[in-house]
Amino acid sequence: MTKINRRNFVKITALATAAFAPVRFAIGKAGAPANSRLNVAMIGAGNIAGMAYGGCRNENIVALADVDSSMFHQHADNHPHLLKCKTFADFRVMLDKMEKEIDAVCINTPDHTHFSATMHAMEMGKHVCTQKPLTHNIWQARTLQKAKKKYKVVTNMAVQGHTFNGIRQMKEWYEADVFGQIREVHSWIEGPKWRDFAEGRSFFHKSDVYPPKKSPIPGSLNWDLWLGPNEAGTVFNELYHPKSWRPFNAFGNGLFGDWMPHIADAPVWVLDLFEPVTVELIRKEGGNDWMVPDGNTVRWDFKKRGSKAPCTFYWHNGDRSFMPKAPESWSWGKLPNRGTLYFGDKQVGYTDNRSNNPRLADKETMKAFKAEGYPEETYERVAGGPFKEWIRAIKGEGPEPGANFDYAAPYTEMMLIGVLAARFGGRIEWHPKKGITNRPELNRYVRPEKVREGWDYGKGLWAKNSKFARY
Repeated sequence: MTKINRRNFVKITALATAAFAPVRFAIGKAGAPANSRLNVAMIGAGNIAGMAYGGCRNENIVALADVDSSMFHQHADNHPHLLKCKTFADFRVMLDKMEKEIDAVCINTPDHTHFSATMHAMEMGKHVCTQKPLTHNIWQARTLQKAKKKYKVVTNMAVQGHTFNGIRQMKEWYEADVFGQIREVHSWIEGPKWRDFAEGRSFFHKSDVYPPKKSPIPGSLNWDLWLGPNEAGTVFNELYHPKSWRPFNAFGNGLFGDWMPHIADAPVWVLDLFEPVTVELIRKEGGNDWMVPDGNTVRWDFKKRGSKAPCTFYWHNGDRSFMPKAPESWSWGKLPNRGTLYFGDKQVGYTDNRSNNPRLADKETMKAFKAEGYPEETYERVAGGPFKEWIRAIKGEGPEPGANFDYAAPYTEMMLIGVLAARFGGRIEWHPKKGITNRPELNRYVRPEKVREGWDYGKGLWAKNSKFARY
C-alpha cells in the first residue's frame, strides 16, 4: 500500500489551496441543477455510517474508507450499491487517488479521528458532514472552524435534532417571552450502563486492569490506522473495537460525546451558551486516567449575553441519584431518564433527548398554551435530517446547515471544557483566547502536545502570534 505522510499531502494540496477560488467538484460548482448527483465518499463504512447512507441515498456513493474491512458491506442489504464502491483502508489514500471523483465526504469514525479525516477532506476542497461530537479536543474544534472560513466548503455536524421542528419551536417560545429570563438549565441522561463484555457487545465496557491487556488483533483490522493521531504502539484490546471505544479517554468522551450533543443542543442554541467563565465538577463517582466516570454532575457559568440574563447550565449523567429533581410544577408523571429542563422566571420548560417535543412543566398550563395558539413560526423548518440539509446547501437549493462548523465548533468547545472538569475535577476558569487560566497545566489537553507524524493537521491555519495556538 502507498505510504502517505503529511509532507506529501502538503505538496499535493498546496496547488489546490494556495489561490483558493472556486473548489473543484465532480458535478461542477455549488448550485448545480437539482437533478445532479453528488459523488460522496464515506470515511468509516460501518455502524453509524448507516445514517449517512440513508441521508445520501439519492446521491452517488463512490468510495468507502475503513480501517476494518469487515465494515465495508455491513449495510449492503439496505444499500446494495455499496458492493460496487471502491474501498480503501486509509482515507488519505482514498482522497489522494480519487480527488477528482469526489465532491463531498461523510466522516463516521470514532471521535479521536474525526478531526484528521475532516481536516484532510477540507484541505482538498471537499464538503464535509461529520458525526457528533465534532472533535476530540478544543483546539481541533477551533481549527475546523478556521478551516471552514479558509476553504469555503459546506460543513455540517450530523446532529439530527438540530433539523427537527421542536428545537425551532423552543427558540420561538423563548423569544416570544413564554419563559421570561432563563437563569438555570439542567440536561441529563441516565447511564452509562456498563455491561460485562461476555454478556454481549454494547457501547460501555470496563477493563479488569489498567492499562488494558493486549488482545489479538482481528485479521480484518488495521490497528495502526485505527489509532490515527494517537500514540503509535498502543496495544489493541477487544474492548476498543468495534463500537465500544467511547468510554476510553484516549478515543471518546463517554456520554458527554455520545448524548450531550443531542440533549443540550436546544439550550445551547436557544440561550447562546458558548463561552463559559467557569466550569466546575460538582459530583463524581468512578473513572480513572483511562476511563470516564460512572457518573458526574458538571456546572457551567455564563455571563450576560446581550439581553440574556446570566445563566448556569448543568450536565448530569449516572444512576438515578445523579438526575436532577423534577420541578414543583412538573405534572407529567415520572421525570424522563433524559432531557433538558429550563427554569424561567415565568415558566419551566422541557425538551427531550433529541432537543425536540418542547413542553411546559405543568400539563394543564401546556394544554391552555396550545389552545391559545403557539407563537408565530419565525424559523424555517428543515426536512429530511442533517445529511439532506447538507446536500441541499451544497447544490445551492437551501441555506447553510444549522449545525455548520460556525455553530458546531463553539458548541463542541463548550462541551469539551466540561469533559476536562469531569476528568480532572475541581474548578476551571476559562478565557476564550487564553484557555484555562487558573490551572495552566490542563492546557495540554486543550491542545495535545504531541501528535503522531503524518497526522498533524491544521497548524498552518494559526498565526505565529496566536495566543490560543500555543496551547
